[in-house]
Amino acid sequence: MAYDEVLGERVRRVLGNDPDVGERKMFGGLAFMMAGNMACGVMGEDLLVRVGKDGYDAALALPFAGPMEMGDRTMGGFVVVGGEGVAEDDQLEAWVERGVAHAVSLPPK
Repeated sequence: MAYDEVLGERVRRVLGNDPDVGERKMFGGLAFMMAGNMACGVMGEDLLVRVGKDGYDAALALPFAGPMEMGDRTMGGFVVVGGEGVAEDDQLEAWVERGVAHAVSLPPK
């Protein structure tokens, strides 16, 4: 699956030049890592956000968010935000920040 390179570039701009940020091809898309932990990623035209188990229900309650499914398995702690939910820069920034907050709460890898 190809990923939306424009969305990937927008995520890069939100993350800035933080030396803890890394990128990795993952899930057929592009994942953004913070200190080795996945924060968010781009899959197709959607944004994948790692919110953790504690933030999962609250994130799913937000507009344009849904569960991440791989085959017939739902990946707990991850949500997929449809392209409409990250069309505006402030929407994208809020979701990326949510993923970063979770990633930095984990021990570095």
